[in-house]
Amino acid sequence: MYRIYAIRYAHREAMRSDHFIGGDPHDGPMPMDYFVWAVIGAERSFVVDAGFTEAVAKRRKRHWLRCPAESLKLVGLDAATVKDVILTHLHYDHVGSFDQFPQADFHLQEAEMHYACGRFMRFPKLSHSFEPDDIAGMVKLNFGRRVHMLNGDADIAPGIRTHLVRGHSAGLQCVTVATERGTVVLASDVTHFYENMESGRPFTTAFHIGEMLEGFETLKRLAPSPQHIVPGHDPEVMRRYSAVPGLEGIVCRLDLAPSE
Repeated sequence: MYRIYAIRYAHREAMRSDHFIGGDPHDGPMPMDYFVWAVIGAERSFVVDAGFTEAVAKRRKRHWLRCPAESLKLVGLDAATVKDVILTHLHYDHVGSFDQFPQADFHLQEAEMHYACGRFMRFPKLSHSFEPDDIAGMVKLNFGRRVHMLNGDADIAPGIRTHLVRGHSAGLQCVTVATERGTVVLASDVTHFYENMESGRPFTTAFHIGEMLEGFETLKRLAPSPQHIVPGHDPEVMRRYSAVPGLEGIVCRLDLAPSE
């Protein structure tokens, strides 16, 4: 059984039309949060995703609140000694501080690496979501035998499993974690917001829309209930889950039941 922490490291002011394919008939403000997740067990701990750097935040006009790697210290982890990082995919906001984990092995889908290095990156609509230096870094780490390429669903450790979902990116994966309240599904970008999944309207960044829609079904199949699914970018996460005392708006516990 694991404890799970969501750590909020950045923020973006946005509109509803930014988050749904086809726009939104009732357009209005719909901000986006950026998270990394810490999965802490009695004998072994994991980090899920690695966020982006301050330099990337400035260039992409994101409000950078804190270093995602340094923020792990808030829950008792030190990026310098973390042994395992699960990368849900290689978009800039999920991999950017990889170099802050000098002892970690990285777990990602081989299809995602192929996609990020492949022919589709010549299209700005798709390549915009990636930082070339991040991808080059992953290639170098692979040469250093620190990247575990997964081909489909995989058991990472007892109680932790990754699931290939695709859609938003060619090798997107979500993560299921055993906790005291049951299996928690860290959806990452399978659903950015609760509303994407609940309304059946995918997010605007898409590689395969059909697989994005199937991804919503996969999340529901993997979770004991909708309350066990945690979206990747929704500010509602910080409102629904209990904050770590003294870290309100920064860190919350996902292994404890949400308020709704």
